[in-house]
Amino acid sequence: MTIFGSLLTLKRVGVVLVVIMSLMIGGLIGPSVTHAKTVNQKPCDIYAAWNTPCVAAHSTVRSLYANYSGPLYQLKRASDGAVRNIGVLADGYANAATQDAFCAGTTCVITKIYDQSPKHNDLTISLGGRYKGTGSDGSDLGAVADALPITAGGHQVYGVSISPGMGYRNNRTSGVAVRGKPEGMYMVSSGTHFNSGCCFDYGNAETSGMDTGAGHMDAVNVTKDLSWVDCRNAPGLGVQADLENGLFHWNKRSCHPATNVIGAPPFLSAWLKNNGQTSFVLKWADARSGKLNTIYAGVLPAGYAPMHQEGAIILGIGGDNSHASAGSFFEGAMTAGFPTDSADNAVQSSIVAVGYGARTGLSGVLTPGAEISLRATTACCTGDYVRNQNGAAMITPITSNSAEQDKGDATWIIRHGLADNACVSFESRNNPGAFLQLQNSVLRVQPFDGTTQSRSDATFCTQVGKNGRGSSFNLVNDPKKYIRHYYGKVYAANDGGGKNSWDTTAHWIDDVSFIVGPPWAP
Repeated sequence: MTIFGSLLTLKRVGVVLVVIMSLMIGGLIGPSVTHAKTVNQKPCDIYAAWNTPCVAAHSTVRSLYANYSGPLYQLKRASDGAVRNIGVLADGYANAATQDAFCAGTTCVITKIYDQSPKHNDLTISLGGRYKGTGSDGSDLGAVADALPITAGGHQVYGVSISPGMGYRNNRTSGVAVRGKPEGMYMVSSGTHFNSGCCFDYGNAETSGMDTGAGHMDAVNVTKDLSWVDCRNAPGLGVQADLENGLFHWNKRSCHPATNVIGAPPFLSAWLKNNGQTSFVLKWADARSGKLNTIYAGVLPAGYAPMHQEGAIILGIGGDNSHASAGSFFEGAMTAGFPTDSADNAVQSSIVAVGYGARTGLSGVLTPGAEISLRATTACCTGDYVRNQNGAAMITPITSNSAEQDKGDATWIIRHGLADNACVSFESRNNPGAFLQLQNSVLRVQPFDGTTQSRSDATFCTQVGKNGRGSSFNLVNDPKKYIRHYYGKVYAANDGGGKNSWDTTAHWIDDVSFIVGPPWAP
């Protein structure tokens, strides 16, 4: 090669290096080189690659690092007070079979959710704050361990179902943003299990358990927001930033239409990041599919710049321990530093890959984990199916042309009987954590709250159909009563002798017999 050729080659190499350096500075290829070399990256691996490492990583469902092999959460058994850690399987999902065996014949409460990050910011049941809890020592209550069975990664696992009075906290953390430092956070929650109580939060809060003023909190919130007058007629839930003394959808003390979650996905990812000085960003997405939707990206509200975070971590409560909220929690993480949009998008892709609520492959059988439909056998109604209709159990016609919402409402997931493992419970496909339950002889679809009464009201034992077709289901706590459809509604009915019209013997054997078939929901 001539000297001229050598110089030309060097010049070309120099140009290429300049281009590569420019792309790295622009954030276009730097971390993605790392991504290409890393197999099965999980949220905190992704954040670390983008130089905003996790300082908290909590989940009862899965590991949030590819190489994490420690415990996810701790249980306490009611029968003898024994405790047990629940770890992960080889693929990083929770070993829920250990929980099932440990809690068999009794109930368990989640007492600790381990932080998978090197900071060890574990969450334990909150000791309370200005708003005292309902526990005997003034603390909050822990979530019932089997209240939220779900499918993730093809496994049957459990989320954290929060009812009013429950909550988790850590006031003595390490590495969490304080006094105006930047941070980001996300959680996978539910678009169907929520209320308007304060405050279903995950994120940064006061270390005292007291309201210490504007900007002393920085937590992502999922709720129906009633804090601003013009939000009270908003349709359904939204994703907000709890910055203390206000849930903010944007930089105004008012309702922002973009905060409303469209379609009420059963699994919802909610996102907040804050540079601590001038601006914050809110996003949401369907945790099963789709891209992130930006609610707001702009300046902080007046009086909140700069922020004054104190560094505690809360889950399911407000900074002052306000605990009137309801919600579901599956996973969440907090970062040191302000994450890039590219990192957020990659984490969302990791969440979608989990397959929250995906089918287990079991269909049309009364086996735990299977998805089914229940079709009536009475001559009048052989095209009608038991379905959830705004919390009421009904039977209505369902066909291939029915709306997807209706098909989902007519699909049930079989779970081990909440009061008796030999029986079954029916979880709503469209409303994870909500079960077919008895309420004053009427069947409704309601969140399971873990109480003894709720367990028995949601448990049914299977028999051969009374008319010789399909199956019939009697109540575990009242074997003479069976699931029956009657004039479009679903009841628990006796075979005559009852005081209610739906206890009539006419058509009884047909009305209590149902064909267990493949699910309508895809």
